[in-house]
Amino acid sequence: MDMKELLQKRRSIRKYTDAPIEKEKVEQLIRAALLSPTSRNTRAWEFILVEDREVLEKLSMAKVGAQPIKGATMGIVVCADPQKSDVWVEDASIATIILQLQAQDLGLGSCWIQIRERNYQDGTPAGEYVKKLLDIPDNLQVESIVSLGYPAETRGEHTEDELLREKIHWHTYKG
Repeated sequence: MDMKELLQKRRSIRKYTDAPIEKEKVEQLIRAALLSPTSRNTRAWEFILVEDREVLEKLSMAKVGAQPIKGATMGIVVCADPQKSDVWVEDASIATIILQLQAQDLGLGSCWIQIRERNYQDGTPAGEYVKKLLDIPDNLQVESIVSLGYPAETRGEHTEDELLREKIHWHTYKG
């Protein structure tokens, strides 16, 4: 699949079948994450792969909007160490979208579940909830969770009509 097709087809998938993700595809997801670019090649990110249904269900309670994790076959928690990179948020975000694009290319569905700057139902930071649940060390911060699985829903491709061309400016900003 070429990049244009990949970008047009990639949609957030929130419902998944029970089909397991093959080991070869999991390995490709791992490689994609580890090949994600980082500022100054710091590689400050860390990834936690979760397949346990009980843990996925608990992760789905990290914040409002995290429910797709409950039905996912796998969740990948994307963390980074702010002491290793001043742009850890950007590096973790890049890794998150790289995971989503790789998933799309493999025929998997995915959804970006934002954790940083979100709260658990009792008001505590969602990242603290996830860190406690998964024994993530204090030096790491949680950016996101990517829910993954085979899609149990169909979403149409993006079309040219959806492109907001008025958001493009040449040479200077002209509002």
